[in-house]
Amino acid sequence: MPTPITRKGYEALKAELDRLRRVERPKVIEAIAEARAHGDLSENAEYDAAKERQAFIEARITELENKLADARVVEITGRNSDTVVFGATVIVIEQHSQEKRQYTLVGQDEADVKCNRISVQSPVGRALIGKRVGDVVEVKTPTKTVEYEVVEITFEDV
Repeated sequence: MPTPITRKGYEALKAELDRLRRVERPKVIEAIAEARAHGDLSENAEYDAAKERQAFIEARITELENKLADARVVEITGRNSDTVVFGATVIVIEQHSQEKRQYTLVGQDEADVKCNRISVQSPVGRALIGKRVGDVVEVKTPTKTVEYEVVEITFEDV
């Protein structure tokens, strides 16, 4: 099943994959060769560390290749909708505290809470999908239930 992703998110994954293939992989191969040159591999911490790093890099390359193969880029630029959909930037007011919050709904690999980018698969993201300005949504968290009122829906280039 295709995984939705923004154009910027897709390009970021491609850039990471390219960096791992062109920079990190050759660097770790060189580190392994250098560590081998030091002799006895059974007690060679540099060799062990380089092999561990190589395993991590190869696993990440495979993971990124799979994510990119499954990705479906959803164009956001110029989009308009009166309901919350993937890529929307939503301003909500938390009903209890009256605190305003802004969330942009993105793919799981692009989520970054510090930048207010949340996954459409997160509890808040799932609750907001399909809602309109004026709708109130309930989000159940492990500790409490939070109500948000949708006050604005926009589309920015994410």
